[in-house]
Amino acid sequence: MTYDIDKRLEQHLSGQGSKFTTKHKFKQLRYLEEFTDIQSAREREHQLKDFSRKKKEALWNNVE
Repeated sequence: MTYDIDKRLEQHLSGQGSKFTTKHKFKQLRYLEEFTDIQSAREREHQLKDFSRKKKEALWNNVE
């Protein structure tokens, strides 16, 4: 979750975004959702984190 997607992408590409991106070498943004309030964004983030890999891939494939 971020207020500045460009800055966050730059952090991920340089390996500074998170422990996950440092370990797994972020290559491209696969999915993005925008929200008008932080509570909805947090709820959705938690929901997505609970998705199985298969369910996440289905989500990515529907936007490409």
